[in-house]
Amino acid sequence: MAFKTDIEIAREASKRPIQEIGEKLGISSDDLLPYGHDKAKVSQSFINSVQDRADGKLILVTAINPTPAGEGKTTTTVGLGDGLNRIGKNAAICIREASLGPNFGMKGGAAGGGYAQVVPMEEMNLHFTGDFHAITSAHNLLSAMIDNHIYWGNALEIDLRRVVWRRVVDMNDRALRQITASLGGVSNGFPREAGFDITVASEVMAILCLAKDLSDLQKRLGDMIVAYTRERKPIYARDIKADGAMTVLLKDAMQPNLVQTLENNPAFVHGGPFANIAHGCNSVIATTTALKLADYVVTEAGFGADLGAEKFLNIKCRKAGLAPSCVVVVATVRAMKMNGGVAKADLGAENVKAVQAGCPNLGRHIENLKSFGVPVVVAINHFVTDTDAEVQAVKDYVASQGAEAVLSRHWELGSEGSADLATKVVEVIEKGEADFAPIYPDEMSLADKINTIAIKIYRADAAVMDGKILSQLKDWEDQGYGNLPVCMAKTQYSFTTDPERRGAPTGFNIPVREVRLSAGAGFVVAICGEIMTMPGLPRVPSAENIRLNDAGDVEGLF
Repeated sequence: MAFKTDIEIAREASKRPIQEIGEKLGISSDDLLPYGHDKAKVSQSFINSVQDRADGKLILVTAINPTPAGEGKTTTTVGLGDGLNRIGKNAAICIREASLGPNFGMKGGAAGGGYAQVVPMEEMNLHFTGDFHAITSAHNLLSAMIDNHIYWGNALEIDLRRVVWRRVVDMNDRALRQITASLGGVSNGFPREAGFDITVASEVMAILCLAKDLSDLQKRLGDMIVAYTRERKPIYARDIKADGAMTVLLKDAMQPNLVQTLENNPAFVHGGPFANIAHGCNSVIATTTALKLADYVVTEAGFGADLGAEKFLNIKCRKAGLAPSCVVVVATVRAMKMNGGVAKADLGAENVKAVQAGCPNLGRHIENLKSFGVPVVVAINHFVTDTDAEVQAVKDYVASQGAEAVLSRHWELGSEGSADLATKVVEVIEKGEADFAPIYPDEMSLADKINTIAIKIYRADAAVMDGKILSQLKDWEDQGYGNLPVCMAKTQYSFTTDPERRGAPTGFNIPVREVRLSAGAGFVVAICGEIMTMPGLPRVPSAENIRLNDAGDVEGLF
């Protein structure tokens, strides 16, 4: 049976004018700033006007550790949102914007798939409303102003060896990871080592996604540490006098983007911090706005629950005062078989034993999420090769973990296929059993916070930190940063730092290689194992297959 590609389905969508989508949420056309006919930004004045309303129910969609078999987290997020609307609920979804780097690299698009997509798919996966370009520009303005300050006399006595602010570009370009800048003589400044990260790894991105409004945004931008003096005194972005101009560049980017699903339901798509190096969630302002406008808001967190959901719950919810009413964990029969030792080429054959062998990965995520005091529902994202016996094996295992698994066929059938999942999620929420709390308190030491996540979430024996790292954490505590949450930068493919170690391993340590202070965003990053903030392109990048056809339509994007 031949299936249409995601882009073919998206191109056939019967989109409604964005003003009609806004009306579903009570947003008048005067409060929408349209970008064409099918996307718009929601004005800050409207957002301010709804702050006294009660919040709807927040639903987090997360997943098992990613595998090459595919899980479909965004697809499930969109499908669940459509399913809730289908069963008569007023629901909206909130997802992240796509980065150009992964789109042209290995991942492809980030707007869902099949008949559970957000449109306009091509624009969302390319330039969209220009938010990422604004973030790139604001970040690199600060970079230019730092070097300019040094060139014109260096009144702040910045140590050129201790400039910690790197440049960014929204592209996978390994050649830029480590560079030498300011070559070419006196007029070009003082030569020094520098480098680039991908835009989604920028602290500016994390700040935009955590800031409550423009004044909060500017304060956080000013709080960013960009360099140190020889005496190790921190130099902040506000010392460079860059925070005001950066805020101006980000003024429009700060406003959430409204688009629609294939079934013409409202979707906020805003922000996109790296889920490894940052917190991997859409913006606080988009989520909190959606909660004022809809009875149910479905959002997602990056990668598996050990990274994305942990950060959503410990960082985003803590900082924004959010409390999810239910967490949906996405799993597939194929991924369970892969965790059970089956090679990708052999996933099509029925193998109930392999499914059962791979389920402990799912079980660990369920147990972890329950430790935050939130009820869990498992969504089995259906593939056509799944057999009844394999699906039943997952359901039986999940039942043994004190939760329920629901087969969802949203990819194939849209909301018709996700109605059962939506019904179960509403049933769980209406029981009112959620009692959310982060798994560590603000006042715990930074080292203990890192250890808590390593032991409680990853099931490691310990997080291994040498004396230099422990001393650095203590210095930050002495400077007043001890109450910040920690953001673990680790491979998404495993509970360990070894991406090849699937399942639910035990008997390992988490080596912390480096710690970084994101003082503006408001968290401390612990870099564990080999994590890169500037990805490279694969041997055959997706970009090789992306082109315009004779009709002027994009081909090969996904």
